[in-house]
This record gives sequence, structure tokens and C-alpha cells, in this order.
Amino acid sequence: MIEPWVIHDDNPVPVSSAGVVEALRTRGDSRRLETWLTSSSGRLLAFVTNAERAMVVPLEVEGGPGEHAVDPGTAGSSDGFVLSSGQGDEYPDKDTVPIREAFRPMEHIVGAGTWPADARGWPIAERAIAVPR
Repeated sequence: MIEPWVIHDDNPVPVSSAGVVEALRTRGDSRRLETWLTSSSGRLLAFVTNAERAMVVPLEVEGGPGEHAVDPGTAGSSDGFVLSSGQGDEYPDKDTVPIREAFRPMEHIVGAGTWPADARGWPIAERAIAVPR
């Protein structure tokens, strides 16, 4: 059985893989650009966006090493990633993905508990997962 996931600051009812994208869109529309989900086993899943690009970061334990979706070969950086604390961050574009591409790994992680099979990873301190287009 796949572990259920809930959004931290919303109703504690589990969100489905089909419902997570709609929840993220709704939150983005209301300028809640940082979303944390927690699974029943305690795993965490972060989604931070500036409405154009997003950072997707699953963590096995709070504060532990993570991995994130990347867009290799992309130059530049983007700002406007506003955290729930009010802090505004800027990230290299190679460490984020276009928002429409960020929804697929979110759906897959919530539904299957893992990155999509066609996501490539590199073994670095924080393993980066390339999201195919």
C-alpha cells in the first residue's frame, strides 16, 4: 500500500496523486508558494514556486539530505520564491524546473512514493533528479 500524504497547513485529509496538482495550483493562485507534504511514514515533500519555475524536494527525514528536480544546462537564475516565513529566495534555474514539468514528479511521488522511472539522477551530496521534457 502506498503511504498517504497530507499538506502541512491544510485539512489533514490525505491528498491523492490526482488531487495534488490542483491543490498546488490553488495554493499558488492564493500566493502560497511554499507547500510541504508529509507522508504517513514521516517522509517530507517540498514544492516551492515563483509561479513560473518550481523546486521539488523529497526528504526521507526532516533536515536530512535530499534530492531535487533539476533542469541541466539551463543558465540564469530566478527570484520570487517566497517561503511561508516571508523570505524571498533566488535559485539557479538549473536547480528548478518549469512549473508545468514540476507537477509530474509531485503526482508520481504522492501516488507511487518514488520519482518517475524516467527521471535521471546523479550521485552528489544532494542528488539531483533531471525531469525529462
